[in-house]
Amino acid sequence: MRLNIKDPQARIDHGIDWSAYLAGQVIVASAWSVAPVEAGGMAVEANAFEDQRSSVRLGGGIAGHVYRLTNRVTLSDGQVDERSIGFRVEER
Repeated sequence: MRLNIKDPQARIDHGIDWSAYLAGQVIVASAWSVAPVEAGGMAVEANAFEDQRSSVRLGGGIAGHVYRLTNRVTLSDGQVDERSIGFRVEER
């Protein structure tokens, strides 16, 4: 899992290009989650998806904390897959 840096006041967009993993399928559903869930922690503000890409807008986070952002997608043939990305929140 790679680690990205995010400022607590930043609202950033992040995306995953799933095209290399789809084998002719398309994304029909996408859900994002952040762990740990905590007051003032990093949170999903908005999300969207297209046939081969999913995206999310993140806000918040507590400086010094590390969060795992997970995207779980359902494909047109019913398969389910997920990818996670780490974020460390730091004042910039």
